[in-house]
Amino acid sequence: MKVLITGGAGFIGSHLADACIARGDEVFVIDDLSTGSLKNVEQLADHPHFHCTIDSVRNEPVLEALVDNCDVIFHLAAAVGVKLIVESPVRTIETNVRGTEVVLAAAERKRKRVLIASTSEVYGLSEQVPFREDGNLVMGATTKGRWSYACSKAIDEFLALAYHREKGLPAIIVRLFNTVGPRQIGRYGMVVPTLVSQALAGEPLTVYGNGRQTRCFGYVADVVEALLRLIDHPDTPGQVFNIGSTEEVSITQLAERILALTGSGSRIIYVPYSEAYEEGFEDMPRRVPDTSKAARVIGFRPRTSLDDILRAVIEFRSSGEGAEAGLAASSQARSRAS
Repeated sequence: MKVLITGGAGFIGSHLADACIARGDEVFVIDDLSTGSLKNVEQLADHPHFHCTIDSVRNEPVLEALVDNCDVIFHLAAAVGVKLIVESPVRTIETNVRGTEVVLAAAERKRKRVLIASTSEVYGLSEQVPFREDGNLVMGATTKGRWSYACSKAIDEFLALAYHREKGLPAIIVRLFNTVGPRQIGRYGMVVPTLVSQALAGEPLTVYGNGRQTRCFGYVADVVEALLRLIDHPDTPGQVFNIGSTEEVSITQLAERILALTGSGSRIIYVPYSEAYEEGFEDMPRRVPDTSKAARVIGFRPRTSLDDILRAVIEFRSSGEGAEAGLAASSQARSRAS
């Protein structure tokens, strides 16, 4: 197939591009490099079936031409990371909502199948754990900028499903749960690469809040496999799917496992949310997906354990490129904690 990946120079997008090329697809990427990097796709730069456009998905003529030339669309372009979301709420809302609107409109005009990458953030403060796709979404107050990302992605979902119901657009929604792996950077608040970089540098590991909040970390290769299965399956349009691991771990336990795997002598320090982000910052105490629907429809099973995920990130961070990115992220984390 001819595949368009918006945000294709980002962490997940670049791994998806690798997988598409490996299975024989022709890949078109568009990325404005605001959070992505050409380093993520440099291994594909000379491949005859890889094409990269540096531009925003909000550039309608450019996006329209790319959609016209492709069979399917993976829409991954979005504002990412808690730090970026808290510091730039206008950019978050405009990037997510307007970008998705442009992509959906172009896809509908050309009758192209589109997968919209959403987020577990949309579940907000819901206590119905594990989260089911048909469960209620519980948002925080609009005065809390932290929830602007969740709300903007929820709007993306509503819009995509409206296009499906009203106009017949074959749109698929995927709620991703804390995807991690090589190439991910900690610059925008991603916890695993940040903690790994701090451990390797012998610096204190900064855990925000009390460390009892829990997450499930899915490996990027498992997630990419699920995305490909979802876009290929005939019955997935018009549906919402959770994709991620169900191996739950607290952030303190995560830090302890990273210390053990790296052999680091670093200590763990706890930083109040108000110092790390903003006064009154609210976090999700638990974030655990119910992935039974994805298992039933596409046979999804996360295959990579948390320890194996952490080993892959540690190996990447220990390499030249990963170490350089890690030092920058670690420096930013220290400045927020000081």
